[in-house]
Amino acid sequence: MTIFADGFPAPPALVEHAGRFAAEGGTPAPPRVAATVLLLRPAGADFEVYVIRRVAAMAFGGVYAFPGGGVDASDSQAHVDWAGPGPAIWGERLGVATDAAQAVVCAAAREVFEEAGVLLAGPDAHTVVGDVSDDGWEAARQDLEARRRGFADLLAERGLTVRSDLLLPWSRWITPEFEPRRFDTYFFVALLPEGQRTRDVSGEADHTVWIRPADALARAAAGELTMLPPTLVTLAQVAAAGDLAGVARAAALRDAATPITPRLDLPEGGAPRFVLD
Repeated sequence: MTIFADGFPAPPALVEHAGRFAAEGGTPAPPRVAATVLLLRPAGADFEVYVIRRVAAMAFGGVYAFPGGGVDASDSQAHVDWAGPGPAIWGERLGVATDAAQAVVCAAAREVFEEAGVLLAGPDAHTVVGDVSDDGWEAARQDLEARRRGFADLLAERGLTVRSDLLLPWSRWITPEFEPRRFDTYFFVALLPEGQRTRDVSGEADHTVWIRPADALARAAAGELTMLPPTLVTLAQVAAAGDLAGVARAAALRDAATPITPRLDLPEGGAPRFVLD
């Protein structure tokens, strides 16, 4: 990732958090387990990734990222119909217990539906539901987002099975200790299902875009898109895979269990940068 060979730009707000944390001798907040999904789609001979900009009032507001969010209690308690690798196999890939792995995978599928209107589920283990953008589906999505119903209940009512095989594990990142809100986030990649389309439905985003990973990196390097190290590194990694088939091959070999935590470097007389040790 040569365009960020000397580190990653650190937004002023995060530098401020780090300074306050050090001055006050703060105690790190426990990270909340989360999941995020890189939705990919073909674009000619290349491919694009779906990114959203978090609203300013949120943690990491104004920053472009991928759809995702924290694991809920309902994700671990859900009795959901399941297709693809079972929770025990996911536990081995993610380096967690079986019930925790189910929660992470369910959270990834649930969050990408809540934030992008894309449903990684189907009537059986070999098919995927088609368009889910009509009024009935939107009402169901809003109920899910507002926690008026659970993800497992939604799937059961529609006779659907979560397709865990549509999610490919990629990496795991933990927010630096100085941040007041921290996440232990599992990153997945997924191909946009045929017949479905992303929709700008999340109240947590104020702008969404499909963009080639290389173009996103170039715009980030030019200061046009604000992104944090996990997003930048992941974009560079999928771009290096070459094509969608290459992304799938790379995912099979990825270490999705060992966490990565960016470190803030404050060089004397230089600009603050995030670095990866």
